[in-house]
Amino acid sequence: MGFVKLLPGRLAVILVFMLLSWGHISFAQTAVDRLNSIEKLYPVLDKIGEQYAATNHFPGFVFGLLVDGKLVHTFSRGYTDIDKKIPVTPKSCFRIASMTKSFTAMAIVKLRDEGKLKLDDPVYLYIPEMLVQQSITKDAGPVTIRHLLSHAAGFPEDNPWGDRQLAVTDEEMIAMIRKGISFSNVPGVTYEYSNMGFAMLGYIIKKVTGQTYQDYINKNILAPLAMTHTYWDVNKVPANDLALGYRWLNGSWVKQPMLTDGAYGAMGGMITSMEDFANYALFHASAWPAGNGKEVGPIKRNSVREMQQPWNVPVLNASYKYPGGRACATVRTYCYGLGRTVDCEGRVKVGHSGGLPGFGSEWAILQDYGIGIISFSNVTYGSAGYFNTMLMDTLISMAKLKPLPKAVSPILEQRKNQLVALLPDWNNAEASGIFAVNFFLDYFPDSLRKEATAIYNRAGKIISAGKMIPLNNLRGSFMLEGERKNVEIFFTLSPEMPALIQEYHISEVAK
Repeated sequence: MGFVKLLPGRLAVILVFMLLSWGHISFAQTAVDRLNSIEKLYPVLDKIGEQYAATNHFPGFVFGLLVDGKLVHTFSRGYTDIDKKIPVTPKSCFRIASMTKSFTAMAIVKLRDEGKLKLDDPVYLYIPEMLVQQSITKDAGPVTIRHLLSHAAGFPEDNPWGDRQLAVTDEEMIAMIRKGISFSNVPGVTYEYSNMGFAMLGYIIKKVTGQTYQDYINKNILAPLAMTHTYWDVNKVPANDLALGYRWLNGSWVKQPMLTDGAYGAMGGMITSMEDFANYALFHASAWPAGNGKEVGPIKRNSVREMQQPWNVPVLNASYKYPGGRACATVRTYCYGLGRTVDCEGRVKVGHSGGLPGFGSEWAILQDYGIGIISFSNVTYGSAGYFNTMLMDTLISMAKLKPLPKAVSPILEQRKNQLVALLPDWNNAEASGIFAVNFFLDYFPDSLRKEATAIYNRAGKIISAGKMIPLNNLRGSFMLEGERKNVEIFFTLSPEMPALIQEYHISEVAK
């Protein structure tokens, strides 16, 4: 049940994406324009889904598209039950396997926020049997809750062994720990995917709250998010809603036994619908950008952002290629029950895959683009992650989506206007009071004046000043439109209050 399973697909899609630098991006596309551009592509996306599902032998398949805080489109095909010919719909309930892990992680973070545990607590405080475990060296430190959340406990990667432990009881899991755990690394030094670690987190939830992890998550995460068609026990899912699992074997689908819920369900036991899971994925997306709105979720938005930050680095893939063949290096990291990928173009993808005998799934959001994809299939280890990547890359290219604009802070806008007034002569700049104490030790008025004057002369008459394009609250750039060339100004403000200009660069840009 590895966190990413990008299996090679035979479906090739021609993808075209123009890499734009921050200094040259136009944010003229409104939310309405974005959605209109995306809506026109629904038939294209559905066609890709149809072909991909057929090529990869998915008995049933559903995907959902998230845009700007809403589930805007779903596509479904095939059957949840081949024998009974029950069609897949957005209400069909699929086992989502390791996509469950972030729910367990969110429960742990919520307990941390409430002061009921600490993420750097040794696990033996909650599972005493861990106190006597022998690591591979005498100088090894204890396994902590944070290690479990980020797959850094030193436990061996346990796919597919962990997939078959779903139904074990708490007592059986504790008996196994008491007997002794084999370590592959000392705790805290490297990434290695551990389903057992998340089963331990489920047990810790029970020890801290007095409730099973299922009951705690149901009450504190699922209920606030109105996830009323999400289950742990396969026997409680309405028969017409339940997707059965299959394996493609010797040219036909073979029904797989439906695993029951137990101690290891905390790592992969959840069963849910597209409509329900969209509420959860949208809650994750709502944490971006940070803002002043009322807190309405199961946990605070800043805690959601913490969950999405990298804590462990499994893979640097310098030769990664997108499904359409475009080369783009990526770095994959692991967070708290979530995977995070950053590519060579700066796209940040957060989500998680899931795979069990009979099922394959993935969800992913692109924070800066305001979009996401959720995919469920009912075939063993179905490669949903590859499909999601292909669909988002196609969507960005064909709809010409750009990163959503960041808000411009008042101080950034103020310093921009003050800089425009000073350029290109820099008259009385030292007395202006807008520069930090380091500025005129690092930059010299005569040189600044000479450089700016030469660039302005080549640019010709300045026609207008463009919008500030912030990189963050205290750093960004803007463009001056000239008759012959444009002029780009970049500056950074200091951490003092009020923030002053500490760094500045000017350059000419061809029109």
